[in-house]
Amino acid sequence: MNSQNRTYDLLAVGELLVDLIGRELADDLRQTRDFHRYQGGSPANMAANMARLGNRSALVACVGNDNLGIYLKDRVAESSVETQFIASNPTAPTSVVIVSRTKGTPDFIAYREADCWIKPEHLPDDLLKNSAIFHTTCFALSRQPAQDAIVDAARRAHEAGCQVSIDANYAPTIWPDRELAQRVLQQYCSARALVKLSDDDAARLFGYQQKPEEIAARFHAWGAPLVCLTLGAEGSFVSYENGHQNVRISGRKIDVIDATGAGDAYWAGFLTAWLDGHDPTTCARAGANLAEKKLTRQGPLPGGLNKEELYVFDD
Repeated sequence: MNSQNRTYDLLAVGELLVDLIGRELADDLRQTRDFHRYQGGSPANMAANMARLGNRSALVACVGNDNLGIYLKDRVAESSVETQFIASNPTAPTSVVIVSRTKGTPDFIAYREADCWIKPEHLPDDLLKNSAIFHTTCFALSRQPAQDAIVDAARRAHEAGCQVSIDANYAPTIWPDRELAQRVLQQYCSARALVKLSDDDAARLFGYQQKPEEIAARFHAWGAPLVCLTLGAEGSFVSYENGHQNVRISGRKIDVIDATGAGDAYWAGFLTAWLDGHDPTTCARAGANLAEKKLTRQGPLPGGLNKEELYVFDD
């Protein structure tokens, strides 16, 4: 996609919050004693990862009018992400998530306040028209008033020629009403959204394990032209051209240090390659390269990533 006539390559919309992440590997939060504070929130992490790769990123989010909110804005700004669209709620405190450090799917508890208060006025048409990709998450869509504001903005973004994207990171602890989640996702995907989700996300969303082809078919029926399913150590599966084409990318054996944020790294690599005009296979391999960098280090990705390393493949 040619994004040169747009101000931002990526407009990420949704949760910006404080992650308190366990310092030592543990099976769950019962075994976690000490925590380290990080800037968190999948959309914020996506924007930062895209910026680290040289993309122009902006974030629409809402934090509390408190010192944790100031801390988050400062951290986002350090990643060269545009922060002028981050709102402060005068009454709701900044949201906090407590997360276990794990080699698999993290155990977490969310204390949600300000992140839900994204409103239509935070997403004006001019901003959407000047963004190449509009991206959000299931977490962001799970509460009102953000839910309606983001779904409507996705529709307007699509009409403005902006590519819509979502990390369908469904978790029943965040969004207990599975049927409502499916209906909202269907609305969102009708804006021709590119969809990324893990096999764990899909099992939680639909209530049972399915084959990658079956999962992709559900999202294609909702309007998604491309569905990317990450399969952990097994690699990834990408279904595109509305399901008429697909590709499997094999995983590589690596020593995992920290799985937290690996999905955001994968999708940042994928979308960067997509913006560069590459085919879905190359996009998936680029995503895997960036996810591997994240999996083999503790904490967030470093600044100043060399985008060309996304396209260095072993075979």
